[in-house]
Amino acid sequence: MAVPEEYRPHRVAVLALDGLIPFELGIPHRIFSRPRDAAGRPLYEVVTCSVRPPGPVATSADFSLHVVHGPEALATADTVIVPASYELGPLYEEGRLTDDLAGALAVVRPGTRLASICIGGYVLAAAGLLDGRPATTHWAHAEHFQRMFPKVRVNAEVLFIDDGDVLTSAGVAAGIDLCLHMLRRDHGTAVANDVARSTIVPPHRDGGQAQYIRRPLPEPQLATTTGARAWALDRLHEPIQLRDMAEREAMSVRTFTRRFREEAGVSPGQWLTGQRVERARHLLESTDLSVDQVARDCGFGTAQSMRQHLQQALGVTPTAYRRTFRAGAAGADTVGADADAGVVGAAD
Repeated sequence: MAVPEEYRPHRVAVLALDGLIPFELGIPHRIFSRPRDAAGRPLYEVVTCSVRPPGPVATSADFSLHVVHGPEALATADTVIVPASYELGPLYEEGRLTDDLAGALAVVRPGTRLASICIGGYVLAAAGLLDGRPATTHWAHAEHFQRMFPKVRVNAEVLFIDDGDVLTSAGVAAGIDLCLHMLRRDHGTAVANDVARSTIVPPHRDGGQAQYIRRPLPEPQLATTTGARAWALDRLHEPIQLRDMAEREAMSVRTFTRRFREEAGVSPGQWLTGQRVERARHLLESTDLSVDQVARDCGFGTAQSMRQHLQQALGVTPTAYRRTFRAGAAGADTVGADADAGVVGAAD
């Protein structure tokens, strides 16, 4: 059967640099190759390209990759993703692009969405694409990154930063979070959750969550806050006070707040608001409930309160969000780049 002429999947070009980390190179392929539209057609086409003509690209492992696309693939991309490399050379040491990398980036079309994983952000910064903008990278390189690129507003405390047409992430697993976030931005929570479920990863970690938690696992003999979180998730439609959650774990409010932040990387209030936003997104996409009813079911109380929280988190109103993603589920155009612009969410 002939493919309709108007069908064209969103093209993602992944730039493979010498010294690349194989795991991070594979993240965009794993996330974006899964989703399909209502007709079963891929929503994305993912291609890997090099700054050189097709051929071998060295990796950080004991093998190389044969990349079949050269830099010309960047000229046809709707999104370009730059994973990390351990051999950035003058890019890392002097903050400047090599000639072949500069030439490759020169063919990227204006308006193309750009994203980096871990120290792949050095490429975007050296090209001047992060000047005056918020950005993140792996916490271990953040200080060096800021010295190399003083015009960039570096935030080493977050998993990823969405600044509209340019997105940056911390290392390794944060690249998964970033790609799922872009998928959610393009096609909504339901699509992103399906891909996360098939990949066996959490469907959503907010960009503002801390990169690393100083005590990621509680000591075995100490109680955790897991039970309180599960209890709260079953009661998002009800008013939930901090003391209610603390009482579930037989802790004082002060102890509970400290332990919660240690385990979740955010405060109880931030976590609760984030969960309510996620519930609202799901209901707006998957039900015909009125905005007022969605607000009540999510615990926001009023439509105005929910509108303020969605505007802050997503940059859109509930009605606009529903219109975009209910249409998207039926195969209509995806949301524009401004839908989640400015989602930085630094943990306080």
